[in-house]
This record gives sequence, structure tokens and C-alpha cells, in this order.
Amino acid sequence: MAKVLDYLRVDKLPHVWCAGCGIGTVMGSIIRTVDKAELNKNDVVMVSGIGCSSRMSGYCDFNTLHTTHGRALSFATGIKLANPKFNVIVVMGDGDALAIGGNHLIHAARRNIDILAIIINNWIYGMTGGQYSPTTPLGSFATTAPYGQVEPPFDVLRLIGGSGASYVARGTVYHIRELDKLILGGIQKKGFAVVEVISQCPTSFGRRNRMRTAVEMMKWQKEHTVPVKQAIKMNKEELKDKIIRGVLVDEEKEEYTERYEKLINRLSKVS
Repeated sequence: MAKVLDYLRVDKLPHVWCAGCGIGTVMGSIIRTVDKAELNKNDVVMVSGIGCSSRMSGYCDFNTLHTTHGRALSFATGIKLANPKFNVIVVMGDGDALAIGGNHLIHAARRNIDILAIIINNWIYGMTGGQYSPTTPLGSFATTAPYGQVEPPFDVLRLIGGSGASYVARGTVYHIRELDKLILGGIQKKGFAVVEVISQCPTSFGRRNRMRTAVEMMKWQKEHTVPVKQAIKMNKEELKDKIIRGVLVDEEKEEYTERYEKLINRLSKVS
């Protein structure tokens, strides 16, 4: 407990998250993996935008930046370019990352800049009233979808993997030990890394979709996700309504700040 408290701004507690919310569990996973990776917390920068998950930057005792809605990756890119030695972690919700921030997300992946982006996906805009997001499942209910969502959701990992990221993974709040490993893999990866975390929001999503408790929602995570190794052996029908978790992309590519540094050195010699 003493080691955990070393990574928290205890004067900012108690937190504002609802009972049963999964965001605190994700924060615990980040803290454990930063500690396991033996990173100096003064060399870690946590950047967040706006939303329930974005409040995390206020509670973690790293260098932190709480920015504007959807723009966390833009601020993080500037930080990484200014000081590539920083370990930059960006925390976003599904609306923050994939709606207003979607363009920044795909271009950060295209550049392959050395940033870890953690997308906490609870399928809803939890803080601002329960509107549907780009990941809300078809047929689900939200304040802006009172008769059921009719827009198909993004497959986050296929979107980011296709955009050029070096490391793309998905975990759940239920499978917490596995999530620790996935986030550690993202921290250790040189290049743009994305870990999508399926999380529960019993307040804004669950109560509108017949899953009124965190226990029910975490049970759903357990029963409706399959690890990559198991999914490979399953046919299309068996995979219907299942979410694949684990590492889907893990590649070695030239990283953006290193490429940029080479350009600067080359131009310096020319001048």
C-alpha cells in the first residue's frame, strides 16, 4: 500500500468516480506496471483530455497535463517531441479518443510516435449525460439513442492497427492480471502503442441496458471475450458476439522522434 500511495496525490482524494466504475481499476494497473517497469515517476508524463477517465491525471503523482476534449494526443505529441526521453502515457475515454479525438488518434498511429495511449472503453459518454459514443454497440440504449443505437461501432484495434501503430492490444477490467501485462508491453514498446480496456459504467450504460451492477457488467466481460490464441481456433460463427482480447499487433518500426532527430542532424550539417 505504501508503494501505491507513492504514485498518488492523496490530497486529491477521494475520487469522483461512481461506485462500480472500472476506471480506478485501470489506474491501479497503470501504477503497477510503471512500478514494475522501474520507471522514474519524474520521467513519466500522463496526459488526459476530458471525461470520466481523464480525471485520472489529477490523482496520479507523475508529471501530468489535463487538456481539452479530444486533444490529449496533440499535447502529448508536443511533449514527446520537446523531450523524447519522457515516458508519455495518454489516458482517454472512447468518446474522447474516437469521436472528437479520432483524427489525432489515427495520425499519431500513422507517425508511430513513442507514446502509450490507453483507451478506456465503456461504450458511453459517462460524464456528460449518457450519450452514445463511436463504440456503443448496435441496439444499445443511450440518452441520444432512446430507441436503440443504429450506427455500427468502431473496431478500435482494427482501426489503429491499420493506421500504423507498433503495438495494439485489448484487455478488460475483469482480466486484470492480463491487463497489467498488456499495459507493460505498451510501456516497453518503442513506437505508438494502444491498449483498449473494456470497462464498465453501471451508472450511464449499465442501468439503460439491463446490467445495473458492476458485477453483472464484469461477468459480461468474462463471458463475452476470448483470448487471441483461443480465437484463432474458432470459426466465424463461434466468434459471433465475442470480443478478442490480447496483443493483436506487435511490430518493430522506426519511431517518429528518432526519424525527426535524423532530419534535424542532416539539416544541421547542410547549414
